[in-house]
Amino acid sequence: MEDAAKRELFEETGLIADEIEFFYINSGPEVHYVYPNGDEVSNIEIVYLCRKYHGALKRQKSEIAELRFFCAAEIDPEMISPPIRPVLKYYIENVCH
Repeated sequence: MEDAAKRELFEETGLIADEIEFFYINSGPEVHYVYPNGDEVSNIEIVYLCRKYHGALKRQKSEIAELRFFCAAEIDPEMISPPIRPVLKYYIENVCH
């Protein structure tokens, strides 16, 4: 899982993880979601934090409109995908204190 997390970080941001740490498993009924097009998913997400990295931000144009760093408290939960909202909530409650 760690290798997949590092690979995804690089593919989507251009950043290379020097260290990652396990953070959270997100699953269950609260992450069941039906997209506007009718696609239905039941997510299981294994989430890692990366505080040590190198490289320069470079977005994957086919998937990402913008990349930038910001405080998690600046995120409006209504503006992100509903299945990821429990992760953001847990992060804010347990890391951003």
